[in-house]
Amino acid sequence: MPDRNFSLRLNCTYEGVDNKVDDLTIEVLNDGTWEILDLSTRSPGFQLFINGLFSCQHLYMRINSAERNIVLGSTSAEFDVVADETWHIKDVKVTFNANLKSGSPTQDDIDYIKERMQHCPVSSNLPESIQLEKTVIFHG
Repeated sequence: MPDRNFSLRLNCTYEGVDNKVDDLTIEVLNDGTWEILDLSTRSPGFQLFINGLFSCQHLYMRINSAERNIVLGSTSAEFDVVADETWHIKDVKVTFNANLKSGSPTQDDIDYIKERMQHCPVSSNLPESIQLEKTVIFHG
């Protein structure tokens, strides 16, 4: 059986120095077309789970940026998950492209933010065999 591939993308704007979410849109790739992710009690459980992981990574990226005095204007992000035919996650990649309002992130800041993202409660519950590949890029 082939792998199951899932892709989500996020667009977000922020307000304040604490990177509080102002406006957030998450889309899911469905049969080659991007659609607004509309979660409900009828949503597939696996979709809820991977959105929870994506949302948790976003939370840890933005709050740890604020902790380092990196104020965000907006962010676009991509989230890709590969699962096997029995729904076991094999690979996870998340990429954040953040536009700065203020701050001058150093490589040390980026490494710190990525390390803190490991402590998101959802990702910390993934099996150790799953490596979560994280990329955080700031645009000034």
